[in-house]
Amino acid sequence: MTTDPYKYFRVEARELLEGLTQGALDVERGAANQAMVGSLLRRAHTLKGAARVVKQPAVAELAHRVEDILAPFRDTEGTVPRDLAHPLLDLLDRIGTGLAALDQPSTGGAAPASRVDGEEHLETVRVDVEEVEGVLASLSEAAVLLRRIQTDGEALNQARRLASQLEQQIELAEGAGLRKIRPMAEELSTSLGHLARRVGSGIDEVQRELAFTRECAHHIRLLPAKSIFPSLLRAVRDAATTLGKQAQLETRGGDIRLDAQVLLTARDAILQLVRNAVAHGLESPQVRAAEGKPPCGRVQLGIERRGNRVAFICRDDGSGIDVKAIRRAAEKKGLVPPGSAESLGLREAIDLLLRGGVTTAAEPTGISGRGLGLDIVRELTARLKGDVSVETVRGQGTTVEICVPVSLTSVPALLVESDGMQASIPLDCVCETLRFDATDIVRSPAGEFIAYAGETVPFFPLSRVLKGSASLPRKHWSTVIVASGTGRVAVGVDRLVGGATVIVRSLPAVAAASPVVAGASLDLEGNPQLALDPAGLVKAAGEAQSRTRTAPAPRRPVLVVDDSLTTRMVEQSILESAGHLVEVARSGEEALEKVRSRPYSLFLVDVEMPGMDGFEFISRTRTDPVLRDIPAVLVTSRSSPEDRLRGEQVGACAYIVKSEFDQRQFLQTIERLVGC
Repeated sequence: MTTDPYKYFRVEARELLEGLTQGALDVERGAANQAMVGSLLRRAHTLKGAARVVKQPAVAELAHRVEDILAPFRDTEGTVPRDLAHPLLDLLDRIGTGLAALDQPSTGGAAPASRVDGEEHLETVRVDVEEVEGVLASLSEAAVLLRRIQTDGEALNQARRLASQLEQQIELAEGAGLRKIRPMAEELSTSLGHLARRVGSGIDEVQRELAFTRECAHHIRLLPAKSIFPSLLRAVRDAATTLGKQAQLETRGGDIRLDAQVLLTARDAILQLVRNAVAHGLESPQVRAAEGKPPCGRVQLGIERRGNRVAFICRDDGSGIDVKAIRRAAEKKGLVPPGSAESLGLREAIDLLLRGGVTTAAEPTGISGRGLGLDIVRELTARLKGDVSVETVRGQGTTVEICVPVSLTSVPALLVESDGMQASIPLDCVCETLRFDATDIVRSPAGEFIAYAGETVPFFPLSRVLKGSASLPRKHWSTVIVASGTGRVAVGVDRLVGGATVIVRSLPAVAAASPVVAGASLDLEGNPQLALDPAGLVKAAGEAQSRTRTAPAPRRPVLVVDDSLTTRMVEQSILESAGHLVEVARSGEEALEKVRSRPYSLFLVDVEMPGMDGFEFISRTRTDPVLRDIPAVLVTSRSSPEDRLRGEQVGACAYIVKSEFDQRQFLQTIERLVGC
C-alpha cells in the first residue's frame, strides 16, 4: 500500500495557515498587537520547521519571510502597520499554493479541487485530550463490567453442571433418594436467580456505558463551526478589495459543532452568501456616506443550534434587494411574459434569484454578475436536505438563512413498517402521526389526498413507492405527515414502530434504490433498514400528481462536449430518454465546428479536455453574437468554489459535479435552461 508522506504535514500546515491568515486580516484591521505578533511568529516558525522536516524548502522559505515581516514588531508596543497585511497575505497565498501542490505530486503539482479548499483539514482534525479521555474512561468502565459478566458466566457454568448432576440423580432416585435431590434443586434455583439478576444488571450497565461512549465518539467527529471562519473572513476581504468597497465580517456561534460533511458543504454555500452580500448588498463608501451609513459595511454570520438542525444566518446592512432591477433582468431573460414584469412581487423576485440565471449586476465581474450565486446556495442546501429563505428591506439590508441537519449520519428518526419492511424517517421532518379511515382518502384524477391542518395533503402508501406495487385494501391507515421545505405529504404505513437514533450509511453505487431512499441503517439485531429522504417523499407525491399531464413536446437539440466516450454515451442516453435530441463532440475544437453549422438549445460541456478546455469553449461562445445567448452547463469532477466561480465568470448557467450527479436534478436543470 502506498503511503502519503505529507498526510499529517498538510493537516498541520493548513491549521497553521488558517491562524496566520486570520492574523494577517487582523493586521489589516489594525488589531494586531504585540501579543498577537508573538503568536503569529510561533505559528510561522512551527510551519517553517515542519516544512523542513518533510523536505519542502520552498514552503519553509516563505514561512521564514513571514517571520522577517513580523519580527521587528515582536518587542514593539502598539499595533502592526496595516500596509503589511498585503505582503503577508501574498506570502500566505503562495504557501497555500505550495500545500495544494502536495496533494497530487505525480501530476506535477496539479491538486484536486476538493483538497485545495481544506477538505482534508476538515476530514482529519485534532481533538481535545479531555474528549478522548472521556471515551477511554467509558470504554474502561465497560471493560470492567464485561469482566464482571464473564465472572458471572463462570458461575452460570457451575450452575449448569449442578443441573446436570441433578438430572443424573433424578434418573437414579428411588424412595429416599428424592430427599437428597430437593436440596440440590433448591440450591440450583437460588443460584440461577442470583445469576439472572446480576447478569441482567451487568448487561444494562454495559449498554449504558457503550451508549455514552457512542455519544462521546459522535461528539468528537463533529467539528466546531469556527473552523470555516478564516476562509469566510478572507473571502469578504478579497471581495471588498476587488470591488473597491469596505466590508467587515462579524461572526458568532463558532463553538456549535457539526458533521464534517455538513460543515464542508455549508461552507461552500456560505462563501457564496458572503460574496453576494459584498457584491450586491453593500454600497460603495461614497454611497453609504450619502445615505448616512458608516463607510464600512457590515456582514454578520450567526450560527444557531435548533434541535437537530443548525441555522446559518447571513445579514448585511446594505441596500437590500432591488425588485425593479430583478423585474428588468427577468423580462430581458424572457423569464416572464413581456409587459407583465411589473406584477412580479418581492416573493416571486426572490424565487427567481434562487432559481439562478438572474442577476442585477450591470456587468459581470470576478465576483458576480452571472446569476449563479444563489442558485449554487440553493443546490448545496438541497444536497444537505436543508432549506434556504431570504428576507430583505430596501435600504436596510438582506438576510439569508440556511437551515440544515447537524449530521447526515446520526439521525433521530421515527421507525415505521410497511409491507414487511422497516424504514426510518428523520424525526425533525415529521409533523404528526395520524390514524384515519380509508374512507377519508379523497381520490381525484390528480391523485389521492387527505385533509390535514385545514388543507389537502397528497397521500400515498409507502409500499407503493418502495416496491411499486398496489397496497392491499384496508379499513384504517397509520399515517406520517412528512414536511420538506414548503411541501408536505401523508405517507401510509402498516404500523409505527417507535423512535430511535439511527446511523445512516450511504448505499453502494451498484445498489439501485428509489429516489425516496437516502441510505440504510442497521437495527439492534444487525438487520438492514431503509432510511427515507423527506425531500424525495414530497417530490414523489408531486410527480404522482403530474402524471396526468400531457407528454412534453419534442426537445430541441443539445450538444454534449466531452472527451470521454463513456460520459458522452451516458449523458446522451439520459437526455434522449427524456425526449431531447442530442449530438456529441469529442473536443472543444470539434464542438466549435458543429455550433457554426447548426443551432443548438444548450451546450453540456466537460471542463478537463485535451486542447481547448470547457472554460475556454464557453468563454468563446459568450463573445460570439450568435452563440452568446445559448445556455451552457459545465459537467466536471472539479468541485471547489474557485472552479465554480471561474465557471460563473466565463458564463456558465449551471455547474454540475460528476461525483454528486443526480439524474433528476440534472434533467430539471436542463429543462429549465432550454425553456421546456
